[in-house]
Amino acid sequence: MADTLRAGVRPGPAATAPARRGWTVALAGLGALLCSLDVVVVATALPALRADFGASLSQLEWTINAYNLVFACLTLTGAALGDRFGRRRTYVAGLAVFTLASALAALAGGPGQLIAARVLQGAGAAVLLPLTLTLISEAFPAEKRGVAIGVWGGVTGVGVAAGPVLGGAVTEGLSWQWIFWLNVPIGVAMLPFAATKLRESRGPRPQLDVVGMLLAAVGLTGLAWAPVRAPEAGWGSAEVGGALAVGLVFLTAFLGWEHTRAHHPMLPLAYFRRRGFATANGAIFLQFMSLLGALFMVTQLFQLGLGSSPLQTGVRILVWTGMPLLVAPLAGALADRFGNRPFMLGGLALQAVGLGLLAREVGPGVGYERLVLPLIIAGIGVSMVFPTVANAVTSSVPPGDAGVAAGVNNALRELGGVFGVAVAAAVFTRFGGYGSPETFVDGCRPALWVSAGAAAAGAVVAAFAPSRA
Repeated sequence: MADTLRAGVRPGPAATAPARRGWTVALAGLGALLCSLDVVVVATALPALRADFGASLSQLEWTINAYNLVFACLTLTGAALGDRFGRRRTYVAGLAVFTLASALAALAGGPGQLIAARVLQGAGAAVLLPLTLTLISEAFPAEKRGVAIGVWGGVTGVGVAAGPVLGGAVTEGLSWQWIFWLNVPIGVAMLPFAATKLRESRGPRPQLDVVGMLLAAVGLTGLAWAPVRAPEAGWGSAEVGGALAVGLVFLTAFLGWEHTRAHHPMLPLAYFRRRGFATANGAIFLQFMSLLGALFMVTQLFQLGLGSSPLQTGVRILVWTGMPLLVAPLAGALADRFGNRPFMLGGLALQAVGLGLLAREVGPGVGYERLVLPLIIAGIGVSMVFPTVANAVTSSVPPGDAGVAAGVNNALRELGGVFGVAVAAAVFTRFGGYGSPETFVDGCRPALWVSAGAAAAGAVVAAFAPSRA
């Protein structure tokens, strides 16, 4: 009981009420859906944005990168704020910021205003997403958590899956502004329920580690800025090299501060000596490096290589990106019985096999029917990893530090995605280009092989995970 009170968790009937848990899963799942949806939903609207605003290529890239960059760099801070000021209160604040930013994005009159709104939206998402996992972990005992996190993983996967479809459908049927307007009524409807139905809890640290937060934010910004800018500035440029150097210096300073100086460290480094924590975080970085690198190439492959429209592209890749909705809840439930490692290892292996088969099949004029099976295999693999990595990382730390674990996991996940897109783009431009469908395919194939390799590396990391949390 004393440990529970020190962690800021108030025991009582609300802690075990099924209705309360149901609300927690629903609200956390919707929050995760909004955050993951806006990672990719803008991609299919880029031609419309270019036509409306006369935006440059760089401005179009930043409508995506501004969100992902801020999301990746502030997620540790978002988790720390929730632990200090109350997870329910901070979740509500993050949801309000995200909803307001979505409205500002829809009202944007030019690319600069849209990019600024996307920065604010990324900040809201950086608070929302780690807290969705923390709220679930706090509401459910360890032996029942897998099912709930499985539902969370399925909903998160739906966000990735629905992004290309929704973006294409809304842009073709309405206008690009409705990509953002759709978030507003959902967010407004969620706010009163989040404020009244979620249970308040806090982490075990009485003070914010402000120095640690600043060092981590600057370090992660440097590491994320480098791959975002590399396609335009070049990997050998002073800008990219300087950003990497700044990122490494500040992250080294962050680790030193957390280890020796911080009175209440936002990240206890001893957790990385736990196999469950270390392997889950390594696996998610490599999985999202593989997943978003492949998604970046496949969405373009269908449009530029195979002549599909944006909406057709979104629908056709649903056999891949829609799998988490079907498989993730089942994988999460089975992990409660058999442990996380078999699903992490098997899922990453299937993701690698599916993307490898896809790379082998890709060629000029290839028919969709030859790509379906590889996409399904890869989708099943992705679905097995989403919930089990989240369950593994939160189960490997004390309940009061679930927010810390979720923040680290989400930061590495987003960084993995940023690096995945950058590496895929670099490989693509090395071997192909946008000159014709044939030259696009020439670059797409090796980029997909690299994405398959990243998933295979993740499977090797997952093999070292403990058999049980």
